[in-house]
Amino acid sequence: MDIYEREILPDQTPIPVQIVETDTDLYYHIALSLYFEIEKNNAAGRNSVFILPVGPVYQYRRFVWLCRQRPLDLSGLHCFFMDEYLDEGGKRIPSDHPLSFRGFIRRELVEPMPREMNLKAEQVLFPDPDDPADYDRRLAQLGGAGICVAGVGINGHLAFNEAPEPGEQISNEDFKALPTRMIRLTRETITINSNTALRGAFESIPTRAVTVGFKQIFASKRIVVYLNRPWQSAVVRKLLFGEITARFPASLLRDHSDVCLVMTREVAGKPEFQLS
Repeated sequence: MDIYEREILPDQTPIPVQIVETDTDLYYHIALSLYFEIEKNNAAGRNSVFILPVGPVYQYRRFVWLCRQRPLDLSGLHCFFMDEYLDEGGKRIPSDHPLSFRGFIRRELVEPMPREMNLKAEQVLFPDPDDPADYDRRLAQLGGAGICVAGVGINGHLAFNEAPEPGEQISNEDFKALPTRMIRLTRETITINSNTALRGAFESIPTRAVTVGFKQIFASKRIVVYLNRPWQSAVVRKLLFGEITARFPASLLRDHSDVCLVMTREVAGKPEFQLS
């Protein structure tokens, strides 16, 4: 059977799957999951160490809302955000750039969070292209991530750990060992990101980025992947039912001991191949 014809039935997939109805349900799922994990760790006297994406983008305002409704001590929270766009000189784009992940998180999470929640700017870290290894050192000093929240790109990337280009050879194990580093984005990523962020203006998407390593993602104690884009109907089937290969990096998650997928019902539906 063609993988695109496979039904996604939660009790018949190689890794656990949860299906939610809408994008809004997915945003609340992320926000509530983070809130409850921090609450649990606070009760046990443990830090909460997360690797987090910027997109999907609407969960952080819901997390802030939860903290306003039910105050939560965030002094033990450490957020390692996955990546940031770079200019052609290898420097992070300015935080006031409309595509800056750092600027978005400052506006959506750090600044609106009530001061009494004890979230300080230094608890929110992005990889630095001038010293990407510092990100890995700081994460390791905290014992690694308890939870990594991730999405999946159209070519299977996690964060910006891009699939190898045609003709480029890398083993699965070598891909799993990739550290935080600067990368050049693939044409697939630039194109799909321009559709999401710039209504197709692909020439305005930066071509370089700094990204958390696949090593740091894979070392997380638990990985939760969220999918809500319509085109991810095909992506999730490659992840679940395709070959486990570095040529589609997300498929390597099937080798992890604690991973699950949360997707909207639209993503779970089989791709409809038709002219439109």
